[in-house]
Amino acid sequence: MTDALARAPRATVSLSRRHLVALPLAAALAPALAQFRVEISGVGATQLPIAALRFRDEDKAPQPVGSIVRADLERSGYFKPIDASSAVIDEGAQPVMSDWRGRGADALVAGSVTRLADGRFDVRYRLWDTVQGRDLGGASFAVPAADLRLAAHQIADAIYEKLTGDKGVFSTRIAYVTKGGGRYTLWIADADGEGAQSALASPEPIISPAWSPDGREVAYVSFEAKKAVVYVQEVASGKRRTLAAFRGSNSAPAWSPDGRQLAVTLTRDGGSQLYLIGRDGGEPRRITNSGAIDTEAAFSPDGKSIYFVSDRGGGPQIYRMPAAGGAAERVTFGGSYNISPAISPDGKTLAYITRDGGAFRLQALDLASGTARPLSDTNDDESPSFAPNGKLIVYASRAQGRDVLMTTTLDGKIKARLVSTQADVREPVWGPFGR
Repeated sequence: MTDALARAPRATVSLSRRHLVALPLAAALAPALAQFRVEISGVGATQLPIAALRFRDEDKAPQPVGSIVRADLERSGYFKPIDASSAVIDEGAQPVMSDWRGRGADALVAGSVTRLADGRFDVRYRLWDTVQGRDLGGASFAVPAADLRLAAHQIADAIYEKLTGDKGVFSTRIAYVTKGGGRYTLWIADADGEGAQSALASPEPIISPAWSPDGREVAYVSFEAKKAVVYVQEVASGKRRTLAAFRGSNSAPAWSPDGRQLAVTLTRDGGSQLYLIGRDGGEPRRITNSGAIDTEAAFSPDGKSIYFVSDRGGGPQIYRMPAAGGAAERVTFGGSYNISPAISPDGKTLAYITRDGGAFRLQALDLASGTARPLSDTNDDESPSFAPNGKLIVYASRAQGRDVLMTTTLDGKIKARLVSTQADVREPVWGPFGR
């Protein structure tokens, strides 16, 4: 939500110039303003019962590795956790499969965390299929303390892929913006919202973060120059460059799948229109020529089409056109207000925000059939973004007077709430595979 099409923005724009700091992520030592805990709700139609045990000696390590693995698997919506808190086994055990089937578990995970002499930690795990009585393998990692969370996420990814056939996303990252104490911060965090590090902090609003396809850069809009300007920042080093600072407003960056260009919304020639600009900047090329407000571009996964929001029909709706420009066709027809398009990695599903009475709710549209389905029952949703495997959506919402992050399965049945305890959280975007 970046311009006149959006409802009243949560990020109130101040026009006074103040100090802004860009921090290299590798050197950002301050913890996030908002630490998260995961609250899971809902029941999926089909879930695999799994007993994911506490890892032996995980309480002696800086991170609860087994607990992170268990939370990752539960949050995916594909697994039903089986209580096994009394069990004390590790990856070297020979579990009695019939006992675990008797507990209701179809799969079993156990492991250990051992501190090595050089200060690193040896993390090991093993996975069993208790129904077929098979050892499905495991792995070991020797990692510094700072990488224990990543190791846990990678274990969850391996388990998820072994049992579902789909690639896991627990070791990917998300970006989001917080507002707390009159200060805005852009964070880069693990996919569960933990381990956040500051990429940018400012008294002025920061909005519309967007990951590059290779995960090395994040584009965003900052108001530090008394107006909306688009920047691109390297995630590892914190080095950034100005992408679009033309006359008027510069907003809503969206990367092309090949990473060579971005779509942006500019008002340089009058009203809000869509332009394409190279990843290193330069002269933009206009691709819409309407008398309406055109904004919030999103590329299709094959790069051939752009979805965008326009009020050319009288109210904000989502349209699709060729990526190089051309005739646009309307995509959303249900309701009078549909914004914030996000396309699934397989190109089959459109997630967006629809207005239902006075509520703003997350909805999904099957692009082949045109069938739309609600994914939430909350009243103030915004900014949907697909996980890179297409199995989850992260979005922002409001609960108990605070902005929070949520994830949901595509059927809306399993939701995980990542709760902010100190700051309002908004504008989440899920990064690609890889770190």
